[in-house]
Amino acid sequence: MHDCPLIRLHANDNVLIARQTLGLGTTVPGLGLRVRAQVPGGHKIAACDIPAGTPVRKYDTVIGVAERDIRAGDHVHAHNLRLPEVARDREFCRDARPVALLPDSERATFQGFVRPDGRVGTRNYIGILASVNCSATVVNHIAAHFTRERLADYPHVDGVAAFAQNSGCGMSSPSEHFDVLRRTLAGYARHPNLAGVLIVGLGCERNQVAALVESQGLAAGPQVRTLVMQETGGTRATIAAGIRAVEEMLPLADAARRQAVPASHLKIGLECGGSDGFSAITANPALGAAVDILVRHGGTAILSETPEIHGVEHMLTRRAATPDVARQLLERLAWWERYTAGHNAQFNGVVGHGNQQGGLTNIVEKSLGSAMKGGTTPLQAVYRYAEPIDRAGLVFMDSPGYDPVAVTGQIASGANLICFTTGRGSMFGSKPAPTLKLASNSAMYARLSEDMDINCGAVLDGELDIGRMGRYIFERILQAASGEPTKSEALGLGDHEFVPWHLGIVS
Repeated sequence: MHDCPLIRLHANDNVLIARQTLGLGTTVPGLGLRVRAQVPGGHKIAACDIPAGTPVRKYDTVIGVAERDIRAGDHVHAHNLRLPEVARDREFCRDARPVALLPDSERATFQGFVRPDGRVGTRNYIGILASVNCSATVVNHIAAHFTRERLADYPHVDGVAAFAQNSGCGMSSPSEHFDVLRRTLAGYARHPNLAGVLIVGLGCERNQVAALVESQGLAAGPQVRTLVMQETGGTRATIAAGIRAVEEMLPLADAARRQAVPASHLKIGLECGGSDGFSAITANPALGAAVDILVRHGGTAILSETPEIHGVEHMLTRRAATPDVARQLLERLAWWERYTAGHNAQFNGVVGHGNQQGGLTNIVEKSLGSAMKGGTTPLQAVYRYAEPIDRAGLVFMDSPGYDPVAVTGQIASGANLICFTTGRGSMFGSKPAPTLKLASNSAMYARLSEDMDINCGAVLDGELDIGRMGRYIFERILQAASGEPTKSEALGLGDHEFVPWHLGIVS
């Protein structure tokens, strides 16, 4: 019933979702309802009278408790809904089902760059990494030298990208923050989308370049080089030396050629930002359907944003491949409880302004949609932030919900492409792994079509079901992995989105 202004997601739900803004007094004859407030599209309307203290259900999941009596047709949102205190049955592994992997001969392929160690890239960059904030200006100046005109003789190189960051000193070592930073830098240095790497340090920082290379097992060579500013002669001398180093790496990088490889070499980071009330109806479940296809083809999908599975973690523990995987996921959530308490913060379920404007009341409702990006296959493993991912299938990497930090960790873990769902319209891009952006609704897609790659609003409009939308997304993933530029790449995004997780004390 795509002509009906309200959507019922499950027979047991006591709220409905508005397809578009509904004015006060709007009648819905088929449902016997009269809307009792102006309700924006994506927001919830009471399907029946809901007495105070009664659980409110969406997708047959309790997303809150009525703060006061709610009458049929009322707008249901933060003003009359409080966060539920529900002990959910986590039932480890209950819903885990073996995946029917496709035979090698039937697996999809894409055109990728095969590296000497067998890993496959979807792009072919040279990267310049700053070990410390003090070398950030230098790495940016080196990269800026390599304009499109100067790279014209190297048509198979996608660009020279700088990865500056604001840490590396003024921090405790050893510490968890120090380990996370080194892990992140090393993950980028060995990333299959980088054909060559230059690491630039200052010389007196905590995160010493030589120790970084040795501790992370980064073998120095023609395509992995280092510079230390205090040893090279200062800012201008290091910029000049860095330019020469990149010029020497370019011919070998340009010698790489795309070749057909199976989709099992894809590692897709799953991200959402600026979510709205339609995200859980269109973009997130459609991406989940694409993930299920990818997993059957032997590929890997990386779900992250630990605070955004808060309240629906049972959806993943029930699909854990083993009880140990479920316990590891719960341990990460317990760590977040301790971490936020230790920083005088609350793990309390409050969502951002854009989420609330889009119809999401609290973190449970947002998490309900966020978890859908992972599809339905078993959860195979849980990783800490930026740890190398060595298991195929659906995995989880611990991260904050903040988009650039989460995606930075996924790329450091090995993601060679990112799929990013959005309802409000996040303007995001990443390097060296490109980002495909999936819009949850057609109105936003039309308004921001220059930034959005895929319109999942077609599901809401009745043009495609979730399964067909998922297949379309999977095909677009293969095209982007084969070199088709994404919208964010065409706009030049990705130069400022390298944001390693800062979780330590600055001293």
